Amino acid sequence: MFPTEIKLHRKSRILEIHFEDGKVFNLPAEYLRVHSPSAEVRGHGPNTAVLQVGKENVNIDDVQPVGNYAVRLVFDDGHATGLYTWEYLYELGSNQKQYWQRYLEALQKAGIERRPPSDS
Repeated sequence: MFPTEIKLHRKSRILEIHFEDGKVFNLPAEYLRVHSPSAEVRGHGPNTAVLQVGKENVNIDDVQPVGNYAVRLVFDDGHATGLYTWEYLYELGSNQKQYWQRYLEALQKAGIERRPPSDS
């Protein structure tokens, strides 16, 4: 599945992605950051993922194409590793509700309070 359009909405912190099957996903920067495909987030093996915290106000500074299969997202917290393939972005969009709920549950289990993003 290939994207037909990718738009970064900095003010609302949303990456809007249109796919060739007509699906459109509006993925928040925080959601993309905490689900980064990088080893720093996912870990280097089974059960080594690192819970990302304090990313409520993160934004995307740049969307860099990588060949014809992915983008590198450059976040304003300095994170810029991990390639978001078209397949992974589609998966994140298709499973956004479940993945976000799972993340919120992991925060709660760890005793970490998520603060709503500020409008600064």
